[in-house]
Amino acid sequence: MNLDRAVLAFAGIVVLVGAVLSVTVNPWWIALTIFAGLNMLQASFTGFCPAAMIFAKFGVKEGCAFR
Repeated sequence: MNLDRAVLAFAGIVVLVGAVLSVTVNPWWIALTIFAGLNMLQASFTGFCPAAMIFAKFGVKEGCAFR
């Protein structure tokens, strides 16, 4: 798995967990989904992705989007 796929998988998990928790536990968990969406939007414009930096420190090999 390369960095791009790891970041996308992590973002998908965060969005799904936030959505499920907002339906089952407390509606305020939707804030997690909103945060993930805003972070993905910000990363698409700036190229800065904190999750990509963390995965890179764990040794995940680079992809082409987060160099």
